[in-house]
Amino acid sequence: MKFGLAQCLASAAGLGFIISVSAQPGGLPAAPAQQREHVAEEAPGRTHIHMRLSLEEAICSAQNHSIAAMVAKYTFLSSYWSFRSYRASRLPSLNLTGEVLSFDRSLRLLQDYDTGQMRYLDNYNLQNTLGLAIQQNISLTGGTLQLYSSLNRLDQFAPKESKSYYSQPITLSYTQPLFAYNRFKWEKKIAPKEYDLAKRTYIEAMEDVTVQAVNYYFSLLLSKTKHAIAVKNYGNTKSLYAIAEERLKLGSITHDELLQLQLRMLNDSLAINDTSLAVREQKMRFNSYLRYNESIDIEPVLSDRLPVIEIDYVTVLDKALENSSFNIDNQIRILNADANIAQAKAERGATATINARFGLSQTGESFRTAYSNLLDQEVIGLQFSIPIFDWGMGKGRVRMARAKAEMVRNQIEQDEADYRHTLYTLIEQFHNQRNQCAVAARAREVAERRYAIALENFRRGTVSVTDMNTAQTEKDEANHTYVSAVADFWNYYYSLRRKTLYDFISHTDISVEFDRLIEE
Repeated sequence: MKFGLAQCLASAAGLGFIISVSAQPGGLPAAPAQQREHVAEEAPGRTHIHMRLSLEEAICSAQNHSIAAMVAKYTFLSSYWSFRSYRASRLPSLNLTGEVLSFDRSLRLLQDYDTGQMRYLDNYNLQNTLGLAIQQNISLTGGTLQLYSSLNRLDQFAPKESKSYYSQPITLSYTQPLFAYNRFKWEKKIAPKEYDLAKRTYIEAMEDVTVQAVNYYFSLLLSKTKHAIAVKNYGNTKSLYAIAEERLKLGSITHDELLQLQLRMLNDSLAINDTSLAVREQKMRFNSYLRYNESIDIEPVLSDRLPVIEIDYVTVLDKALENSSFNIDNQIRILNADANIAQAKAERGATATINARFGLSQTGESFRTAYSNLLDQEVIGLQFSIPIFDWGMGKGRVRMARAKAEMVRNQIEQDEADYRHTLYTLIEQFHNQRNQCAVAARAREVAERRYAIALENFRRGTVSVTDMNTAQTEKDEANHTYVSAVADFWNYYYSLRRKTLYDFISHTDISVEFDRLIEE
């Protein structure tokens, strides 16, 4: 599944979310015309735009436009090209080499082989060399096979002018280390897993974008909820204050109660200013994250319908180990530890290298004679190094590598235990949070009804100002608690999705069309 806006919106429609985002020039989403509301002209030619945005739409926009999503993409592409370089190193390489117009006019210190006398002689020549080579690394053995052809022309200008060619039409060489660390073999084991890790890490990074978008979304929603409550409370309190002034004249309330109501009205006015500032701050953060223009005023849409999601520990654990980067990262850590042990062992003992070269060659004063009556050439040799006494340095390196490998295995075992505990805790929190949302929704309904009754009774003169203030405070707290409970529900859900890379609503693994991502 590609993280595209169209696919995200289709998914949102299937879940019953409100669809209200379309694309605008410049790659940033904008509100549809039917949902845009012009509020006020802040500057000539500039209009404030209201945008109703559901949670799913906010997630889609973040995945397609946020800087964090771009960073995740290019981090993956870096890993992709690293893997491509590894694969290219396993394929034959064709190289054209040469040295042209190599002119040398100088004095050279040479020794007479007959007398042993050292003399400076004039060196005055021009050399041109051209070669073509095919090289292949052998992963199984760690050796290098090379097939090459070359031609050299030497023009001598002093002490007399002459010309000669040296040709190697075909030469096959092979270099094979013995008892050495086979880097090619370990890279063959590790590199594909590292690329697989990069894929999973990218998807997890996109899920991190989702989690952050959810946090910003509900932070803005909660601040707007508080602001709306403050505005509504101020209006209600202002109306009640006018009623209380009339009742004070009739003697049905005391002056102290009127002052309580006046204080409440002043506090509501202060709350409007504080919550308005909080709304602007959260709006700027969210707009910046989604890369929206500051003139866009996002209006989060709170859906009271929470989807029924069945989650059990066994499924979560299986999907987490199967899909996430956790398990494969542990495998790579173990492979690297084993590779370090193998390298320490190889460097501790004897090392040897076989060099073999077979081919044809000839030299002559003309190009034709340099390729006539070719002479075969065979060169083979063994280079070795055997440590006789190293003061235990090699043995110490092996033991150090083994100790580190054992430490890695123990750390992985502890990480797996912590990982299981984290998953179990998240599942319990998610299950508990759904009940919390149901209770919070019911509490909000009760508090709203109680506040409405208190308002009506106050107008009738049967409820005191203190009871009225208590009902309003409980109503405000119930609204805040409900929005916070819904926010926690979705935070727990998307945290579980990030851990498992599995969509528990559609019952599908979260995947990406990496071929299209690479081509973009």
